[in-house]
Amino acid sequence: MRVWQDYLVSFSLIAVSVSAIGLEKRATVPAFVRQFAPVVFLESTEAFFPSSIAQQVANSHPEDFAGRNLSSRASLTLANLNSLNTFGSNGSNVSLTSDQGIRALPSWFHGAKPTTNGSLPGNTTATAVVTVSKPNNILDAFFFFFYAYNRGDWIFGLPILELGDHVGDWEHVMVRFQNGTPQAMWYSQHSGGQAFTFSAVQKFNNGSRPVVYCANGTHANYATPGPHPLNITGLNLGTGLPISPVTDEAGRGTLWDPLANAFFYAFDNATQKFTAYNGQDPTGWLDFNGLWGDLQLPLNAAGQVDLLGQIKYVSGPTGPKFKGLGRANVCNTDVSSCVILNSLGA
Repeated sequence: MRVWQDYLVSFSLIAVSVSAIGLEKRATVPAFVRQFAPVVFLESTEAFFPSSIAQQVANSHPEDFAGRNLSSRASLTLANLNSLNTFGSNGSNVSLTSDQGIRALPSWFHGAKPTTNGSLPGNTTATAVVTVSKPNNILDAFFFFFYAYNRGDWIFGLPILELGDHVGDWEHVMVRFQNGTPQAMWYSQHSGGQAFTFSAVQKFNNGSRPVVYCANGTHANYATPGPHPLNITGLNLGTGLPISPVTDEAGRGTLWDPLANAFFYAFDNATQKFTAYNGQDPTGWLDFNGLWGDLQLPLNAAGQVDLLGQIKYVSGPTGPKFKGLGRANVCNTDVSSCVILNSLGA
């Protein structure tokens, strides 16, 4: 009888120990990450809204870069998407291709328009918040926004000259904290972006949350509303025009609060591992090495356009882990070229 009692005590201690380990893994999202999380204003004429990350996977199938369908052992989900990394080049030559094709513009490309309180209907999850701890008590909080479709810009405002359309669109802003205090902010814009001191950017309702203005169609992120001219190689050089032929339009249209129904993760830069703060949200999709959308259509495909090297239907993007999570500076660029502006007028 004594032996049995000792066994029960030992088993209880083991159970408590295992439970404690589980609780330790379920860390709490730092309160300051939520306090200073951005709010987004979508442009008033936006037609392609934030989209369910899971729905994107459900409406797609994997192909290699030769256009051949790849057979997966099980139905793809956010939990097992990284299983595609077993294909050639560790999955980097895999594209999540829309079942209907880019030119079909199926209804799910349009995402979910935020409700009047800024949340997305139907518990749609279109945001992943990823925190990365770094030396000198720095923590970078990345706010990733997902859209099922990127409608490219119109050259000279003409819809017939629409370039840069692609399936799947990962955009982000990053807030850099030191000792829990926000210091600076990065706004992703196409292949580059802008950095500002945190004190310089607009705050929602004069509070603590910074404002992001999302460009119509392209979903580039800006610190101010209005037109934002772009320098497009091949379209700007040698034209002699005083204005850019390509302009992003951002405005204070539909309010979206990205924190509603967001996934929250911590990323360890040393191990390159993602951990869900709640211990439950899937992480496999974050490790997927391929493209989140169709591969660029061939130049001879129906509807494809090539204007001085600028293409209408281009390839989808890579996912969040390829957006410079381990960057030393605020900018997602070379350190020497990072300029942190201290005013919006700059």
